[in-house]
Amino acid sequence: MRSERTKQLIIEAFLSLLRENAQMPTAVQIAERAGYSVRSIFERFPDLNALRVAATDYQLAQALALAPPRGADGDRETRLHSQVNTRAHTCERGLGLWRVLLQFADQDPTGHLKQRVVRAREITVGRIELMYRAELSALPEDERRQILIALEALTDMESWGRMREQHGLSFDEACAVWIHAIDRLLPPTPIAKAEAA
Repeated sequence: MRSERTKQLIIEAFLSLLRENAQMPTAVQIAERAGYSVRSIFERFPDLNALRVAATDYQLAQALALAPPRGADGDRETRLHSQVNTRAHTCERGLGLWRVLLQFADQDPTGHLKQRVVRAREITVGRIELMYRAELSALPEDERRQILIALEALTDMESWGRMREQHGLSFDEACAVWIHAIDRLLPPTPIAKAEAA
């Protein structure tokens, strides 16, 4: 139990450092933040790549636990606000880790980081499909696929980072941009589906 708790504290220290600065921290920085020795890190993780993989799994589990789909059966406005708010909070917490994942994915000989990147994107697309099923189900397959690709790209972590960092938008302003853009991309909500919701 103590070893698992130490492992979790190391992961949380790593993620905390990434939220402050989206650069891969050193083992010394992680150890200092966690309150352990560098040796403690490498007793639990064979290398920093294994720590990155474990941190990604931890972050994905946290995102799924903290952000269950809410309002999926609501009207269009409710679904837009719910999905954007959930995604924005996920991006706000995970942007630093995401940047590190992309930076190191090609250098990972195990391929585990690339698998996590793919998994994270699949989860995002799945959430989009769930939240906007009324609008998407009315489209032909090719058009539906194109809209899904556009929505996933629009709500990518880097899109959030650009709005917050480069354009200086507040959390609420960035959410408003996404809500407006998604609303314009989606086809009209079918009347029967809107009434059923």
